[in-house]
Amino acid sequence: MEKDLSNYRQSYEKGELLKENVSDNPIELFRDWFLEVDEHFNQGETNAMTVSTIGIDGYPKSRVVLLKKYNEEGFIFYTNYHSEKGKAISNNPNVSLSFFWPAAERQVIIKGKAEKIAENLSDGYFESRPRGSRLGAIVSNQSEVIESREVLEQKLKDLEVQFQGKEIPRPKNWGGFIVKPVEIEFWQGRPNRLHDRIRYKLGNNFDWSIDRLAP
Repeated sequence: MEKDLSNYRQSYEKGELLKENVSDNPIELFRDWFLEVDEHFNQGETNAMTVSTIGIDGYPKSRVVLLKKYNEEGFIFYTNYHSEKGKAISNNPNVSLSFFWPAAERQVIIKGKAEKIAENLSDGYFESRPRGSRLGAIVSNQSEVIESREVLEQKLKDLEVQFQGKEIPRPKNWGGFIVKPVEIEFWQGRPNRLHDRIRYKLGNNFDWSIDRLAP
């Protein structure tokens, strides 16, 4: 089966990104873009991002997860530490995060090193989750082969009975990663494929250099 997609084209004309107008700090620019997209271009889950890792098998793999917090230190998401991506990060902490906001014709690509956050921070976030999501984190041996969906649903029912009226503890193999950036690229679509690309790179003195890249 073959499908020719060569005529799928779009002219990007919704904004510009000029080096002389950007902040010295990429986190500030990320904040400004995120808030602008969330307010004016929101098509649902502005915080959805692609996390790319190098697997233990040597292959890269990407999947969409939700950003749950960002600050001057980095970008935080939560997962099962025993999952495929958790194991990949433990083996090789070099990861990439990418955000694609098509309505705003923008991308952000982040290179960084991932590390586990403090357990008390994972505890705090876990306690804030809906009860069903907390039970789901216990039920699922993420990335493992399972017999059927019915097995998962039965485990969930059993846990609902077990923890009825009780607090649900965070599994020790579930928690947060923070990705501390070493490079952040901002991409703004422009006409004629002459897109704006501004790259921030972290220097040895923890200052950011800023360069414009050819599209």
